[in-house]
Amino acid sequence: MEAGMTGRDGGADISPIGNSPVVILVRPQMAENIGTTARAMANGGLFHMRIVAPRDGWPQERAWRSASGADRILESAQVFDTVDDAVADLHHVFATCPRPRHIVKPVLTARGGAAELREMTDRGLKVGLMFGPERAGLDNEDMARADALIRYPLNPAFMSLNLAQAVMIMAYEWWMAADDTPPRTLMTNETHVATRGELDNFMRHLITDLDECGFLRNEQKRAGMVRNLRHFFLRGEVTEQELRTLHGVVTELSRGRKARQDRDK
Repeated sequence: MEAGMTGRDGGADISPIGNSPVVILVRPQMAENIGTTARAMANGGLFHMRIVAPRDGWPQERAWRSASGADRILESAQVFDTVDDAVADLHHVFATCPRPRHIVKPVLTARGGAAELREMTDRGLKVGLMFGPERAGLDNEDMARADALIRYPLNPAFMSLNLAQAVMIMAYEWWMAADDTPPRTLMTNETHVATRGELDNFMRHLITDLDECGFLRNEQKRAGMVRNLRHFFLRGEVTEQELRTLHGVVTELSRGRKARQDRDK
């Protein structure tokens, strides 16, 4: 590949991750779509690209310009004349299809397809994901080469996707099928979630000042009011930094009250 064919010098440092699916682009029509597909593949940890009968030949400089640094995927892409040649060494092939037409095959969602692909690759099998040309998608002859079809459950009133978007959905589901990121975390930056000891220390400070100012003067209600305050601060994950800020607030309120009392004397 000539230096002028890459949009960035060398691109991102990406390489195959384990036994990942091959992405097969059947008769793609625009170089830019091949480039943005490489970008989508890189996002989801996919690396192996096969191109079947690209309309404008291969390689194409415009693909590198739109790949946002996913150069190595494009540089490693293989070109085939037919779908049969492109899938010959694979054990299983899934084909994306917006509208299955007169075909009897299992139809999976993107998530279901990714889960099955993970199970197959974990057994050492080579698998492929086939995507059709931008305008019409895969034809019946193409889909006859697939074990199963994948159909995205999108808004039925508008299911139009470009090639890279279709690949991105599968790349994301492939990645998430093995990802253990918690669905929710608390970003604490340089502080930490407060311990019970730190919360108790703050509560003692707060209650002492509330007693002094008379807020807890009703003895019958005092225990319930203290309990409600404790529940308020325990309900979420208050950070140590937030507690320090609240300590300062309580201290300054106390100082302000004492200053007003001194002026009124």
